[in-house]
Amino acid sequence: MDKHFTVTIHDDNGYKQFNLHKFVKKAFLYAGLFLLVLTFIAVGTILYLDYSVDEVQKKRDAIEQAYEAMKKQNRELEESMEQTRSSLLEKKKELHQLSDSLTEIETLIGLKPLGDESLAERVSIAKLSSAQRATLLQLLPSGSPIEYHGITSKFGYRVHPTLGTKEFHRGSDMKAKLNTPVYATADGLVEWAGYHKRSGFGRLIILEHVYGFKSYYGHLNRVVVKSGKFVKKGELIGYTGNSGLSNGPHLHYEIRFIYRALNPFYFIKWTQQNYNEIFQKEHKVPWQSLITATSRIKVIPQMQIQPSSQPEQKSQEK
Repeated sequence: MDKHFTVTIHDDNGYKQFNLHKFVKKAFLYAGLFLLVLTFIAVGTILYLDYSVDEVQKKRDAIEQAYEAMKKQNRELEESMEQTRSSLLEKKKELHQLSDSLTEIETLIGLKPLGDESLAERVSIAKLSSAQRATLLQLLPSGSPIEYHGITSKFGYRVHPTLGTKEFHRGSDMKAKLNTPVYATADGLVEWAGYHKRSGFGRLIILEHVYGFKSYYGHLNRVVVKSGKFVKKGELIGYTGNSGLSNGPHLHYEIRFIYRALNPFYFIKWTQQNYNEIFQKEHKVPWQSLITATSRIKVIPQMQIQPSSQPEQKSQEK
């Protein structure tokens, strides 16, 4: 069997013939098939890689979009935070201005902050008008019950001038001549008016006021009111004397709040001009709640307390 084949090539120069072995033919055939398969594989690989690149690009685009959206949200959040900070700074500035304005108002009306009150509490106190403050001074013991000439025995521990024993003096002994007029220091109900032997105060008047306050007027020479009668601030209630355990004419004056003795001197000094001092010195009274309770009450004073002389700052009792 002939294992050769002839390849004839015709061109302008004539014919050329090549006698080749059939193995070469097969080699070319296999080479062609290999190249064809290789081409298919390459095309498939390119298509797969192109698809993969597209998918990666899509994911990359999605990530970039998410990143841009996140950047936008962060910018919006930063802008919002900046606006909030600016708003807070503005509010803080307004509060400082309000506090400064409130301080000026407090100074104008003679009211100083008591301590660590909030701005709202300071405003509630400062909102009290002169009429409202006058109402508080009308309802609670304030001012001197007699024309003021000094204190002979102040509030606190002392040696009793008659008994000679050390005791706690619950009031202030006010210097006064015999039969000096005594006036109510606030509106109230006469709880006691007469001789009170057990206390040693002799002729005694006890006035019951609002919100748990009471005032005591002892060692009187004469009482001109009766128990159960309502009296107004500035109304005459008696005359000073020397009754009971006393070593001379004077007025024993006491202020009590829910049975607790308070320093009367602070209340004797308590006027429109010295309105804020009592809040700083007398801490046994819950002033803020009391002021809140009386802020909407308005009382028109019918009488003015007669004694006009008030204790000076250089008085014996501080």
